[in-house]
Amino acid sequence: QWYKFPGQALGGAYDMGRAYKHMIDANYIGADKYFHARGNYEAAQRGPGGKWAAEVISNGREAWQSFRGSGHEDTAADQAANHHGRNGGDPNDYRPAGLPSKY
Repeated sequence: QWYKFPGQALGGAYDMGRAYKHMIDANYIGADKYFHARGNYEAAQRGPGGKWAAEVISNGREAWQSFRGSGHEDTAADQAANHHGRNGGDPNDYRPAGLPSKY
């Protein structure tokens, strides 16, 4: 139903922001791919609007990081994690050992 799309998109944007905040708060080496996958996964679970928001935000973030000089390999790995989560893959596949359970 088309009328649910805007709410799903807003919720998805919130999920992406929350995952980013948790990534910053955790400050845990090797956890960035987990947070990428988790944000995309949670956003996509809201429906087509959330999946769309996750894709737009992820692509924008990666484009900005590429512009700032982030390596191609890191950008490709981030996008793989984004795609994995957005398409229903388990974010825990990217969870590093030792990451506090509150995340």
